[in-house]
Amino acid sequence: MKKVEHIGIAVKDIHKSNDLFAKLFGKEHYKLEKVLSEGVSTSFFKVGSTKIELLEATNPDSPIAKFIEKRGEGIHHIAFEVKDIKAEMQRLEAEGFQLLNKEPKKGADNKLVCFIHPKTANGVLVELCQSYNE
Repeated sequence: MKKVEHIGIAVKDIHKSNDLFAKLFGKEHYKLEKVLSEGVSTSFFKVGSTKIELLEATNPDSPIAKFIEKRGEGIHHIAFEVKDIKAEMQRLEAEGFQLLNKEPKKGADNKLVCFIHPKTANGVLVELCQSYNE
């Protein structure tokens, strides 16, 4: 793993949260994006060399809606940048981690992503991400 790529925060209202985090960080978000396959709207802030991703559910069945219903707003996941996502998935699965998807899928911010089940990572949802060019 190369670095912490971003920290994902589940929010109920992305517009109100954008205002809140803009005040906190002293700067506006730099990107809004919808990921239809995940039922989520995202907003990104850059803080030093790390990004903060706000996640708002776009439908009641999305993972973010379920997370907020169960736990409320807050940190949803930590994402790590990897050089070769498929090789890293194989390595981690061999180490006993449970992957939530068998193949990398397209995520926000031009990334291929894969998630590791929190029950195999001390309760933390871990995202692996690798940049790609469309």
